[in-house]
Amino acid sequence: MGKKKECAKVKKILDENPQVKFQGTKTLFWHTTYGDVAINERTFIINGQLVRPFSTSAEVVCRSYSPLLQRRITDFGSDKSFGKAVEKMNEHYGIVVPESSIRLITQKHGENLEASDTVVSEHTGIGVTQVVVQTDGCMIPKVEFTPTEEQSDKRKTRTVAWKEVRLSLGYVPGMIKPVFEATSGTPDDVGQQLLSCANQMGYGKKTQIHGVGDGATWIAEQIENTFGRNSSYLIDFYHLCEYFYPAAKACSNEPDSWYKQIKELMLDGKVSLVLQMLLPYIEAPEIKDENAPVRKCHRYIKNRPKQFNYPQAIEKGLPIGSGKIESANSYVIQERMKIAGAWWKVENINKMLSLLTCRQNGKWEEYWEKIVKVAA
Repeated sequence: MGKKKECAKVKKILDENPQVKFQGTKTLFWHTTYGDVAINERTFIINGQLVRPFSTSAEVVCRSYSPLLQRRITDFGSDKSFGKAVEKMNEHYGIVVPESSIRLITQKHGENLEASDTVVSEHTGIGVTQVVVQTDGCMIPKVEFTPTEEQSDKRKTRTVAWKEVRLSLGYVPGMIKPVFEATSGTPDDVGQQLLSCANQMGYGKKTQIHGVGDGATWIAEQIENTFGRNSSYLIDFYHLCEYFYPAAKACSNEPDSWYKQIKELMLDGKVSLVLQMLLPYIEAPEIKDENAPVRKCHRYIKNRPKQFNYPQAIEKGLPIGSGKIESANSYVIQERMKIAGAWWKVENINKMLSLLTCRQNGKWEEYWEKIVKVAA
């Protein structure tokens, strides 16, 4: 349409709708993967309100970032430091995006994912035969600011510490890829995420849950509280062995042989016999725990009944170690969140965890299609 015909059309609309008044034009621009796009947008007054037809229908906000560009930014922001993401955007697209914008956009989509996390629903069907669940924690550097009226400079009121985050997984034996959930929340939050992982694997009324992890009592409690009688919990065998060798050196002049013997007995399920073997060598009460390896080993085993059924797990082809979750902590969480110089505000930790687990679970395309409405 030529300019004269377009002006005539606009004039006709205004004549037919006297309540609509032409206000003028405003420059509207936004950032895209092709660079900045700018247009002169006509604006109108309708019933006393400013109306911008183009930006409303196109869902464009001035100075905003297009959905596709947001995806590219979030791709880099969830893989690299926000500073490195600036370099990557310039290298791949020839666009200079401020580090602060990369951080805000990445965290915004992490917040979206956190809010849309899988809702835990009741299991109604029979379900798969067996699901393995594991959880393990790692420490993330956190930073907090507590400025006062006298000291408004945040840099001078910053405190840094470590925050534990917990990664959970679930998988069906024989399947290569597990699903992950992560949180910096409470043990109850972890229990709900373990249930979410199990649900995604096909958990049902007849499904047996096999949990394996370290000796933290809350893990066994969460698995029992969440899955009930259909669950069992096994102490990670290699974690248990860390107690055996110090005890072996205190019990025998040939610790290697004694260590091998006690390992084989535990793998055979002879827990009572192992406790009997340790009993004569338990240190006197006045000796502190750090100098009493036999007492620590004996107490560790005695206080965790029914958590050493290795023969049954081996017979069913189930894991007796938690190496899968321990290694996953490295490549799912720590690779991004423990890079040099990274300190996280507490309110942003779960946002990043949601991004990282979403990518690891292969739901990245689904997120951008359904939530951000960007074509794959």
